[in-house]
Amino acid sequence: MVTTWRSMLEKWGLSSLRINVRVLDAELHVSQPDRDAAWDLYVELVTRITTQPLGEGDGTEQAALDSVYALFPLTRETIKRHGRHCHQFTRLAVVILNQKIRPFTAAWHRRAEQGAFDDPQQCRAFRAELTELQQTLREYSGLLADLAEVEDLTDLIPDDAS
Repeated sequence: MVTTWRSMLEKWGLSSLRINVRVLDAELHVSQPDRDAAWDLYVELVTRITTQPLGEGDGTEQAALDSVYALFPLTRETIKRHGRHCHQFTRLAVVILNQKIRPFTAAWHRRAEQGAFDDPQQCRAFRAELTELQQTLREYSGLLADLAEVEDLTDLIPDDAS
């Protein structure tokens, strides 16, 4: 069976990503550097607040925001470490960073600098938006597990954990 980016994104609930149609419909050939890079970032995603529930009263909003923001240097370093032969991983990672993570971090960095995390209502709003982003990042981590050819451990997170 031929796999395309479109079918992979649909499988993992990420079909709303805006990607060039030629890329979406092209056959997906995953290289070993793609698999290795996917594994590296997968481990980061499933072991931080990006995919793990943040219970009411647990942690701080600033620490959670910093953890999400840390995905930028982690992703860049992963791409550099695995080189230009991990181009399938890079395509996906850049789209996720720019379309899903950047809007969240850009909005909340500004608000945080303006004291938003001193306001309980803003803290609740942050956590609500974080929960939405976490769902996308769980889907992303599932796709990364697929690319890395490993078991997706994000399924271990109960639906009612957040």
